[in-house]
Amino acid sequence: MRTARHFLAIVMPVPFNPNESKKLPAILRAIVEIGSIVFLFYSNLLMGEFTHTNGRGKTLAFAIHDIFTRTNLMIAVVSGLIGYIVFEYLRKKV
Repeated sequence: MRTARHFLAIVMPVPFNPNESKKLPAILRAIVEIGSIVFLFYSNLLMGEFTHTNGRGKTLAFAIHDIFTRTNLMIAVVSGLIGYIVFEYLRKKV
């Protein structure tokens, strides 16, 4: 025999104020945007490790070990900062 479980949810309306902005703080937005660029950089490197020209039989562990280096990290962070600066410039200009 199955027993029915009931859950009680208390729902309260959230006051809406159109004057309040729901934008992220500037530093949090910068971290998210730079992190996204770094993620895309490493995703691209990982995909490049499994192309036909780089050889067959590579494991995921070997590919990850191969791409996570200090040099790649510095390139990713500098690229992320440059990308963030460019996007902020375009955001303010447009």
